[in-house]
Amino acid sequence: MQPLPLGRTGLNISPIVFGGNVFGWTVDETTSHRLLSQMLEAGLTTIDTADAYSRWVDGHSGGESETVIGNWLAANPGMRDRITLITKVGSDMGAGRTLKAAYIEQAVERSLSRLKTDYIDCYLAHWPDPDTAHAETLEAFDRLKQAGKIRAYGCSNFDRPMMEAATSAAQKLNVTPYQVLQPEYNLYDRGTFEGPLAEYCSANEIGVITYFSLASGFLTGKYGNAAETEKTARAHRLGKYFDARGQRLLSTLADIAAETGRPQAELALAWLRARPGVTAPIASATSARQLHSLIAAATLTLSDDARTRLTEAGEA
Repeated sequence: MQPLPLGRTGLNISPIVFGGNVFGWTVDETTSHRLLSQMLEAGLTTIDTADAYSRWVDGHSGGESETVIGNWLAANPGMRDRITLITKVGSDMGAGRTLKAAYIEQAVERSLSRLKTDYIDCYLAHWPDPDTAHAETLEAFDRLKQAGKIRAYGCSNFDRPMMEAATSAAQKLNVTPYQVLQPEYNLYDRGTFEGPLAEYCSANEIGVITYFSLASGFLTGKYGNAAETEKTARAHRLGKYFDARGQRLLSTLADIAAETGRPQAELALAWLRARPGVTAPIASATSARQLHSLIAAATLTLSDDARTRLTEAGEA
């Protein structure tokens, strides 16, 4: 499986990034460790997590996913050098969202401790913080990089004006600007990334790793209607997809799946991998079967006809 350069960071990532949001949430630690080992054995070398995963679960306080990954690394000496590890800072961990320097410098130590590692390959600002100047956040990231605690940094959920403002601040400070962006992007959710933001990332060689790549499972075709999602962990997100466009997408995916013999999830991920400006999509797995599908999607190439049909089906 050919690794991909992550923008201008100097890091390489796998064609599918393994999403760690499920670890300690919908997947217990034993199963998580098994999936992580199988992932790496198959050639997927990149893991995405965040300090806030999975704070939204009753009884959780955040850090559960990082802890599971850290315990896996501790139990498997030698694995750390084989993976590219991405985590994030700035989500609400009890005191609101913030990207203030003092907070970042404390949060990174907590993440390093949970992950049981000396360094983070790519550290991302999870959400914009309108109350903190870009310069303050960038200086904090630069200090962490100079100290060897992180190797690269970027951001998530920034739009083009935010990216431009952050780049301008970085140039004035003479520090590295954000080199990675993590946007929400999939066959259905396209408006926030496509167009000006995608063009900016391509023009500036910014690595792009998409999240909600399967629209919280909607694009897999496992749900026939909104009622079937009501008892799922992602019910609050899935309802919006069951409109005319969503049904059109599912129908097109089902048709192409029947023609190619490939599951809908693999088709949706392969479409993302081929999109202009996208480096790799993030996708999670809760079972060996789902993981096998992610591995297959990492090397699947769609025909021009299939890509066009999917693109057109997902247009608003």
